[in-house]
Amino acid sequence: MTLAFPLAQEPDTASKERGRKLFAGNTDFVKGVVAMDGLPDADRLEVCFAGRSNVGKSSLINALTGRNGLARASNTPGRTQEINYFTLGDTAYLVDLPGYGYANAPLPVVEKWQRLLKAYLAGRQTLRRAFVLIDARHGVKPVDEEILSLLDSAAVTFQVILTKADKVKPRDVRPMLAQVRKALSKHPAAFPEIVMTSSQKGEGIATLRSIIADLE
Repeated sequence: MTLAFPLAQEPDTASKERGRKLFAGNTDFVKGVVAMDGLPDADRLEVCFAGRSNVGKSSLINALTGRNGLARASNTPGRTQEINYFTLGDTAYLVDLPGYGYANAPLPVVEKWQRLLKAYLAGRQTLRRAFVLIDARHGVKPVDEEILSLLDSAAVTFQVILTKADKVKPRDVRPMLAQVRKALSKHPAAFPEIVMTSSQKGEGIATLRSIIADLE
C-alpha cells in the first residue's frame, strides 16, 4: 500500500544542482506589500511561504538562501505584517507571507492581514505553490487548519514543510507524522508529499531548493 503524504526523497544529482544554482543567484529583498495594488508585476513564477507565528519561517528562508539576515528572525509573534517579496535569480520570486495565529495582535490588524492574504492567494496567477510551515513538535493545530482551508478555497496547491525536525524526539516522529497526514487528507489542495526540515542542521534544505527549482 502506498503511504499517503510520504516524506520527500533526497533529490537526484541533477535536481539538486538546479536547486543549488537557483538559490546561489541574486536573492534580494524587493519590497514589502500592504495592499494588492503594491504587488510587483506578475512577470515570473513565484512561491510563497506561510506559517503561524514562531514556526521558523524566517530561519528557513535564511537557510534556503544562505543569507542569514535576509528574512528577519524574531521572537515577537506577528512581526511580519506585510507580504515580503524576494528575488530568486532573474526567474522567480520567493514570497514571505504574514504570519498567522498571533493572539496579541489587535483584531483590526489581524482582519486587515487576513483580507490581504485572501486577496493575494485568490488573485495571483503566477503563484505556483504555497509552502505551509508546520512545527514538527506540535503537528497541525486548529490555527493551521484556517490557512489550509483558505488555500483549498483559493485552489492553490500547497505543500507542508515540517520545521524544527531536530527538536523532535525520535519516538515522537511517527505519531506526529500520522497526525499531520490525517489532517492533510481532508484538504484537496494539499500536495501529496511532506518535507522535513531543520534550519539549524540543514536537513531538507537541498530537497526544498530542488522542489522549488523543478517548478520552473
